Amino acid sequence: MFNAGTVAAKERFTFELGRRMGESLIERLGQKPGAAWLFSSPGRGIKELLKGVADTVGTNVIVGCTTDGEISSSGFSDGSAVLGGIATDRIDFHIAAVNALGRDSEAAGKKLAAALPGSLRYVQIFSDGLTGNGCAILRGAMSQLGEDIPICGGAAADGDRFERTLQFYGSQILSDSVVAIGFSGDFDIGTGVQSGWSPIGIAKSVTRSAGHVVYELDGQPALEVYKRFFGKHVEKLPMVGIEYPLGLISCSDLLDDPDYNILLRASVSMNQDEGSITFAGEIPEGTIVRLTCGDPKCTLEASERAARMALRDLGGSTPAIAFVFSCMARKTVLGRRAHEEIEIIRRAAGLDTPLLGFYSYGEFCPAKRGGPTLLHNETATISVLGFR
Repeated sequence: MFNAGTVAAKERFTFELGRRMGESLIERLGQKPGAAWLFSSPGRGIKELLKGVADTVGTNVIVGCTTDGEISSSGFSDGSAVLGGIATDRIDFHIAAVNALGRDSEAAGKKLAAALPGSLRYVQIFSDGLTGNGCAILRGAMSQLGEDIPICGGAAADGDRFERTLQFYGSQILSDSVVAIGFSGDFDIGTGVQSGWSPIGIAKSVTRSAGHVVYELDGQPALEVYKRFFGKHVEKLPMVGIEYPLGLISCSDLLDDPDYNILLRASVSMNQDEGSITFAGEIPEGTIVRLTCGDPKCTLEASERAARMALRDLGGSTPAIAFVFSCMARKTVLGRRAHEEIEIIRRAAGLDTPLLGFYSYGEFCPAKRGGPTLLHNETATISVLGFR
């Protein structure tokens, strides 16, 4: 037995709204869920909303976070809340959370994975997108789980504010944290990842970096290189760096389709005194990089490819639910056409397949079957749960 469903609401966040959403989800599933996901825009009343959900759904296996846009079977929405749930006797769910993520993200990832059982076959994580180092979280988690367990999910967002994100764990509201939900049991999983961004400009070498801070490109201060390319628009960092991320060209062998897939890194801040730029993920010294750009057509085509890749990876199993974690930069590039990305994925996954997810500050997904999970930016990542 397997039932999945989603409920979306766009009204003031209250305890009563949480209760109504929980009741609607139970009605849709025909029973109380074994696990529930809540994704919401940042704003007042989130604590009350979560309490209302937790008071109603009949399980403390609840995870989620704040977002830059919500995804459900109803499509794309923002300024809203989305509640999803699964009721099944074929999967066991396990949740864990670790605080103080910014202090040591790798240790947090290791501790998070250690809190989950060894029977896991698939994991989702939702981390603070402002304080955590996504690459380090994955290093820590995979040191415990191995590289063959798919880890998917996204970095929590707070719209385009870049101030404070929230993570949901049971009935608790957390920040500077990472939460996880593990799946064990009888199911198949397929994953797909595509960006659609294309390289522009001249390739350069990262000659000095530390973690996710790049100090020099071709021996010159990174910020000076950006200033020559962007001119006065460099003052619009990080937003201009989100629309024109760095593509890690020399890492393309990690991906299934180097012609279309480039591992991307969006800038999040700059340091005028150091001449450095901080990115949303690590960029090792010696990496060959190029600036990249996206456009609506290529972005939408890539989303469809990601969905088809996930279904192909699923093999002959029948899709039961598709989780979609896409980047806020894609929403920015698409503008009023953002809803088209979700409609395209919905058609590719099958109109009867429930959709659940959000727009994030970073996406977690393996780039190819059997490969390690990577942190992506500017990318559509899709994981489809299915059964034979």
